[in-house]
Amino acid sequence: MAIEWNRNLSTGVEWQDRHHKELFKRVSSLLDAMSVGMGKDELDRIFTFLDSYFTVHFDAEEQAMSKYGYPEMMDHLREHTSFIEQVSALRREFASGPTSVLVVKVQRLVVDWLINHIGESDKRLGTFILKFETDQHLRD
Repeated sequence: MAIEWNRNLSTGVEWQDRHHKELFKRVSSLLDAMSVGMGKDELDRIFTFLDSYFTVHFDAEEQAMSKYGYPEMMDHLREHTSFIEQVSALRREFASGPTSVLVVKVQRLVVDWLINHIGESDKRLGTFILKFETDQHLRD
C-alpha cells in the first residue's frame, strides 16, 4: 500500500520538491512495513528521519519565506510548529513501546501532512517563490 509522489504535488521549486519526494519515500516505506506486519519496526526510522526533515526542510522553507517576504509566513510557520508538536507527542508515546495503534496514528498524521500541507500550503509557497524569482530575474 504505497503512497506515491505525483506531479500534482509539485511546487515547481526544485529543492522543495526533492525534500517532499524523500518524505513520500519514507512514508511509503512505513506503509509497506505496515502491510507485512512490520510497522512497529519502521517507526523509529520514521521518527529519526522526521527529526532531520524538520531541521533541513522546515529551515529551508522558513529562510525562503523570510528572504522573499512571504505574506502567509506566520500561518505557514504555525502549521510547521503544530506538525512538530504532534510528532513529538507520538514520539513520547513511542517511548512507552511501539504499538499497532501508534503505527496507524503516525501513518494518518504523516499522510494527512503530505496531502494537506504539501498539496496546499507548500504549493502556494512554491508559486510565490517562483513568481518572486521570475520577477527578480526580469528586473536584473
